[in-house]
Amino acid sequence: MSQILAIASTAFDLLLVVVGFGLIIVVHELGHFLAARWAGIRVFAFAVGFGPAFMSYRKGLGWRRGSSEGDYRALLADRGLSVHDAPPADISPTEYRLNALPFGGYVKMLGQEDANPGATSHAADSYQKCHPAKRLVVISAGVVANVILAAFVFMFVFMVGLKTEPPRIGLVASNGPASSALPREPQLVEPGLRPGDEIVRVNGREARSFNDLMLASAMARPGRPVEVHVRRTGVDEPLIFDIVPTKSQVTGLQDIGIAPAQSNRIYDDGGRPQEFASQMARLGLAGIPAGAEISSVRLGEGPIRKIEFAAMLSEVFESSAGVPVTLIFDDQGLPREVRLEPRPEFQTALVPMPGGAQTPQTHLLGLTPVMTVGPLEPDSRGYAQGLRAGDVFARLGSLEYPSIASGIAEIRRHTGRTIPIVVVREGQHVPLHVEVNKAGQIGFYPDQTLDATVLALPPMGVESSAFTIDRPGVRLLTVGDREVEDFAGIRRALRDATAQASAQATGASVMVEWALPTPGSPRERHTFELSAAQVAELHDLGYGPPQGLLSAFVPAEFLLRADGPIDAVRVGLAETHRVMMMTYLTFARLFQGSVKVEHLKGPVGIAHLGTRVADRGIIWLLFFMALISVNLAVVNFLPLPIVDGGQFLFIIYEWVRGKPVPEAVQGIATVAGLLLIGAAFLIITFNDIRNVFIGL
Repeated sequence: MSQILAIASTAFDLLLVVVGFGLIIVVHELGHFLAARWAGIRVFAFAVGFGPAFMSYRKGLGWRRGSSEGDYRALLADRGLSVHDAPPADISPTEYRLNALPFGGYVKMLGQEDANPGATSHAADSYQKCHPAKRLVVISAGVVANVILAAFVFMFVFMVGLKTEPPRIGLVASNGPASSALPREPQLVEPGLRPGDEIVRVNGREARSFNDLMLASAMARPGRPVEVHVRRTGVDEPLIFDIVPTKSQVTGLQDIGIAPAQSNRIYDDGGRPQEFASQMARLGLAGIPAGAEISSVRLGEGPIRKIEFAAMLSEVFESSAGVPVTLIFDDQGLPREVRLEPRPEFQTALVPMPGGAQTPQTHLLGLTPVMTVGPLEPDSRGYAQGLRAGDVFARLGSLEYPSIASGIAEIRRHTGRTIPIVVVREGQHVPLHVEVNKAGQIGFYPDQTLDATVLALPPMGVESSAFTIDRPGVRLLTVGDREVEDFAGIRRALRDATAQASAQATGASVMVEWALPTPGSPRERHTFELSAAQVAELHDLGYGPPQGLLSAFVPAEFLLRADGPIDAVRVGLAETHRVMMMTYLTFARLFQGSVKVEHLKGPVGIAHLGTRVADRGIIWLLFFMALISVNLAVVNFLPLPIVDGGQFLFIIYEWVRGKPVPEAVQGIATVAGLLLIGAAFLIITFNDIRNVFIGL
């Protein structure tokens, strides 16, 4: 039943998006229509929708079921007139039509057809006989109408208020540009943005939401920094950072490695209490109910500290030095406590992947965990192919006990084919043959053996390898004569074994013991030499919150609203201008390479994205439609022959030269424009469909 309701909800959202998009086009055409009437150009039809007429109205003939065009032409013929002659005074030449497919619309004027430059007329009220200055108004009126529509919608949205992410930083990726950026006055604070920092200004503009910083990062000129002003608790003056964005391995766009702040409230169970309870147990929050709010924390046996939002937990765990942290939740006035162990951090290296991309790989001085199957839903492709959560990959294609980076690369090399695998499950080796889809995926979330001591060979790109492991699948047993059971234990044993060397800033020798993966293999003892730099890297590693803990909290939201009607007008106009400039900037970055064609959205992508936006409420849908209206205006005014911008240039040429562009030139330019737009439409639609059905 829930699936049926979800499908019905998605279908309704899709209908809202399609209708909204159609209304935006109708407003565009209404701009052309009103301007044409003002200019004295004869208009044959103003149509809402496409296809055959469902209903029509014409002054002098009244309402009709279907089109009145046949009756109008017959009446003209009875009077010895044609549609190109001056129209009779008692009957309007304009038919207002509601077509069978009521999405979008069009205006038909005497002597004007974008796709047919030869469709001209010498009648006094034709498009060609209208002064070029008036024609410029007519051709640009659709774009102006879309901009005006967007401005009014933005004004309404900000008058009511838009729930969005506040301009506050949540997570900061440890290997991202934001984590190592130096403030302009570095003596004041340590390098890097911090969770909880409030974003004040971005590139000289007031930051009204978190999205302002994300857009500025994505649209930054490659290699150029983004200027970020932040306000930090305990620091009197705003801090200024110049951060150079880098390409995200997830989105392919530029970013600085930050995420929005999260609230202090746990997600609702979504009507699935058992799945919710299981997920909370995996995060170490067993017994914490949906909707509970974290109010404070206690580090060890220390004092209680208030928590305003979940991102503050990162700072608490980072400063814990490994001491357990107690989270105190408020469940309808009743306190609930959970005691969590800080997660020890490991080293991360970016490993080259097929196609030029990179993926992060966890390791500890070269000791690399083996890829495993992460949490897996019963309705996933991976589950259907025989995989189960916790499976350890003993063989994947040609690799034995692969790391995450090596395993993902091997799977992608089998894109569109079958790959043989062997997984270790409950001590048994289970052989499988699984299909790799065209996106290079089997259908599972990759995890790794951090809760065990099974080792993979370090993939290419893992530097600082102190330990030379020449056989994958080795199980580490002891480090410095201390038994180890997981990677956290390996880290503790290594730090203890090198504590004196760290204090003296020297290298160290470490004895380890392991066993080969073959059953019955004897223990082997090896001594490895760690350099002073490797010892320092080991002891520089800190702590963080348990994996996935922050994902349990609802994203922080606030109501972005104008201070009054006058401020709503100001904000609406400013937002319209900002979106227009950002759209033009997108095309510039497309040519510079920081934005790719696959990031653009066509009708399918807009509809898909729109259904997700519609789930956030009618105000978000209106905001989305205002964005589309501005984008439609910008795209329509590009200097391409088939759109308004190209026609605008033709008129300018005619006005300056005193004669129109030759029909042959217009025809060639129109065909070229059609081919260009058609090719772009096919490529973008292909990417949209791939994104929808494959989930890239």
